Amino acid sequence: MTTVSPFARSGSFEEPYNIRSLQIEEMYSVPESFLEIEVRNPQTHGFGRKMYTDYEIVCKTNIPAFKLRHSAVRRRYSDFEAFRDVLERESTRVNIPPLPGKVFTNRFSDEVIEGRREGLERFLSIVAGHPLLQTGSKVLCAFLQDPAWDKAQWI
Repeated sequence: MTTVSPFARSGSFEEPYNIRSLQIEEMYSVPESFLEIEVRNPQTHGFGRKMYTDYEIVCKTNIPAFKLRHSAVRRRYSDFEAFRDVLERESTRVNIPPLPGKVFTNRFSDEVIEGRREGLERFLSIVAGHPLLQTGSKVLCAFLQDPAWDKAQWI
């Protein structure tokens, strides 16, 4: 009967090395499908009662439902409200999350604008990450990627 030491070499060192390098390559490669949405760069326009803030939406994806791999558009809060209304009508099987609330005092302060930006980004990440909306929503891709998007076309 032959006894094999637990410290004896068994085979080559190259096999585990190759397996490990494949795992590292897989870890750092582009995922099969990805979707990154960032709401950034808020800008306030106008004067007095005509003032409003809009936000840049940057979308990076390789999901086939989206026409562009990289896009950047600007939207104001009222556009998000119209978008959410259309999503609710269009997607009765999906519970659409709420938008960050309306603000009536100090709405153009840096803190309020940043809080709203964070809330809008959270909202879009949830909505755009939903598989049923990615494949079944007509308004989702248009809102995220079409610079000429107009809420009047969807209402």
